[in-house]
Amino acid sequence: MLEQTLDHLQQLVSFDTRNPPRAITTGGIFDYLRANLPGFTVEVIDHGDGAVSLYAVRGTPKYLFNVHLDTVPDSPHWTADPHVMRRAEDRVIGLGVCDIKGAAAALVAAANASDGDAAFLFSSDEEANDPRCIAAFLARGIPYEAVLVAEPTMSEAVLAHRGISSVLMQFTGRAGHASGKQDAAASALHQAMRWGNRALDHVESLAHARFGGLTGLRFNIGRVEGGIKANMIAPAAEVRFGFRPLPSMDIDALLATFAGFAEPAAAQFTETFRGPSFPAGDIAEAENRRLAARDVADALDIPIGNAVDFWTEASLFSAGGYTTLVYGPGDIAQAHTADEFVTLEQLQRYTASVHRIIAHGA
Repeated sequence: MLEQTLDHLQQLVSFDTRNPPRAITTGGIFDYLRANLPGFTVEVIDHGDGAVSLYAVRGTPKYLFNVHLDTVPDSPHWTADPHVMRRAEDRVIGLGVCDIKGAAAALVAAANASDGDAAFLFSSDEEANDPRCIAAFLARGIPYEAVLVAEPTMSEAVLAHRGISSVLMQFTGRAGHASGKQDAAASALHQAMRWGNRALDHVESLAHARFGGLTGLRFNIGRVEGGIKANMIAPAAEVRFGFRPLPSMDIDALLATFAGFAEPAAAQFTETFRGPSFPAGDIAEAENRRLAARDVADALDIPIGNAVDFWTEASLFSAGGYTTLVYGPGDIAQAHTADEFVTLEQLQRYTASVHRIIAHGA
């Protein structure tokens, strides 16, 4: 089935599904998938703003496979057209081959190599922090014993990963000449810097927190803007930061803590995106869900890998009540890189595994 997977992948890569700009319609790549899933009942839904999903079912499957078809934008460092897949001795190169069109191609190839029961949900909004497709599917409450979310996990089942929260903060000061003595609240930039020091110290204090092989809180101040020039007190400043909590950490409590480090209080403190940790729930519930996913991986003969730091939409399925695991071909180190690649061995292993699950139910 490897050649069939590569043929499908070559076609999938040729469709421009970069996100942003997410100029994706119900045609294009979705027409291709519909045409190559004979025997499936196929439903394509436009959720607006380039968010499109394709739900395909054949028979009465126990498991749902989910794959996102959108990719990140290509960088100027690509050495060839990113939408033309290139074949090398042990790999293929192209935008999205690793994250995660390789899995989509494998699903199509495996489905066409068997007449077994199967269910696929393809989406196009994962890379924009705007999960309309998954939210709409979850609202339908369609029962499945488990959901297998494809992301690059080296063809191992990932049972836990961090959540993610992104925040916009704005600080307000009072413009003036910088030659005089300032009070602590005069400069918006000084407020931001003091806030940053307190926030970083707090993150360091959490270094020994643990869950499922993950340790500590991941935290990043990604952008700071403000001020006018060196001899003027900054009247305004803006900070954008993000953090990735363990499943055992309370995102709302962390947000309240970070907000409280601003003295005086920030003029604005807004969470711009949240992705829950995986598995969902408090410590006990998350652990129960992790063990249930482990049982599914064992039943399907999928090797179990380590917990990971990156976020996936598996957390949304878990929060929606599904037993969920993350499982796909390729190495996350290749995702979002120039000349992104996935090895032939990874594609072959994943395709064979999916075919076994579809053809035999295990």
